[in-house]
This record gives sequence, structure tokens and C-alpha cells, in this order.
Amino acid sequence: MTAITRFTAEDGARIAYRDEGEGLPLLCLPGLTRTMADFDYLVPHLPPVRLIRMDYRGRGASDWTGAATYTVPQEARDAVALLDHLGVARAAILGTSRGGLIGMLLGVTARDRLLGLCLNDVGPEIDRMGLARISDYVGRAPAGRNREDYAQRLSRSPGFDGVPMSRWLEEAQHLVIETPEGLRLPYDPALRDAFLAAFDGPPADLWPLFDALAGLPLALIRGANSDLLTPEAAAKMRARRPDMAFAEVPGRAHIPFLDEPESVALIRRFLAGLA
Repeated sequence: MTAITRFTAEDGARIAYRDEGEGLPLLCLPGLTRTMADFDYLVPHLPPVRLIRMDYRGRGASDWTGAATYTVPQEARDAVALLDHLGVARAAILGTSRGGLIGMLLGVTARDRLLGLCLNDVGPEIDRMGLARISDYVGRAPAGRNREDYAQRLSRSPGFDGVPMSRWLEEAQHLVIETPEGLRLPYDPALRDAFLAAFDGPPADLWPLFDALAGLPLALIRGANSDLLTPEAAAKMRARRPDMAFAEVPGRAHIPFLDEPESVALIRRFLAGLA
């Protein structure tokens, strides 16, 4: 695995990324509180691609720049700035949750930079109950004495079936940092303020973003037990885009890990269609 590198965004923020491999450029955008490490599970299953990953500002190895900057439009601008920095004219995007929303926005603001978009358990209609669950934990200090404690808590996550403890331990490595004083988050706690500001505001109509993807290769992965992307919302997406590749992953809530056979098969088919 290549070392983490950083580039300077328009406002001087240092944004962390990895750029490895050769072939079709695939930009992987993680979830709200997540980092580029989320895609580690998928990497061994990918065909030859130029894999580009980033930590959004305020997350992982990127600079903390304050709640006002932790927005989908700013993160979309940072993604384009990364492509510019790397000299990548066009890339496929694999967007997990928040990353999929960024991908949809880029379909409007930077359509000429996209080869296609694969959405991981997200769409233009997000269930309010799922968002309320996220609001319960985002930005809060993690409970537990160590990563093993935290992994035990994760193993009780509803909607995830047959996940071995070894995977929850890997997830704990991604999601918390162990210190002598206890566990801490791998992101700026001020992300909570940004999330709640959006959650408490009027709901945005994202269907125009989805409809603007017409003509762009599109794929969707849904966790069969997801509380964020309902079966009804996924069905509406498929009705509007009958050509959209689709896979549902059994035994997964929000979000699939992406190394499930159903996820891998769909991502490989999506990429093959772009090659």
C-alpha cells in the first residue's frame, strides 16, 4: 500500500489521499465519519485500476477546518481539486453513503469529470430514522476502554448477520484511536455540529441530482437491512433508471463492507462496463 500523501486545497487545507495502481481511475469516497481505510476490504477484489482515495477535511489524516466547512459542496470541491492535482481528467466514482451524495452532486457540478457512479447504500431519498440513528453517535466520544471493547459493541449492531469478530476488530481499528486516556475519534468532533445543522434544517430534495445523472453509467449496492436506503427508495431509483446495475447484500445494514460476493460482483461489472 502506498503512503498517505497530502495536497493543498483552495483554502490552504491539507487533504490526505492515496493514489496507487494503474488503469481506469477509480475515486473512492467514504462515509460521513469514515476514512479511506474503509475501502481496504475491497482492494484485493478489484481488477487493475488506478485507485484514488481521500480523507475528507476534518477526518483521518486531513486537516481540521471547522464545522462550517464540513459540507457536501465543500467536499465535492475538494474531490475535484484532488483530481486536478493528480492530472486526472475523468474518473469513475465509488461513493459510500456521504460519498454517494458527493458523487451525485458532482454529476451536476462536474459532469465532465465523471466516467460513472457506483452508490453504496445511499440515494436521493434518505430515511429520517436512519439519520436519527447517526445523530445519536456522530461526534460523541466513543465508549469502551480499548478497541476490543469497542469491537464487542460493534458486534451487536442490528442488521448485520454472520460477521466474524475479526471483522469487527478491523472496524474498530478504523473507527477509533486508542490512547492512554481512552478511545478518541479519528475525526473532528465538530463534525457533529455540521451534521446536526443539516439534520435540523429543511429536508433537501435530492431527486433532481439523481435525475441529472441520466446517461451516466450508474450502479447501486443496497444492504438488505439498511435503515438509510429503504427498499421503496431503491425501487424508485431503479424505476427511474432501469439501466442502473443493482445488487442487494443479504445480512448487511448500513453500510455493506464491499467485500461481500454481491458487492464485488456488481463493482467489477460496473468497472468492466466503463473500461
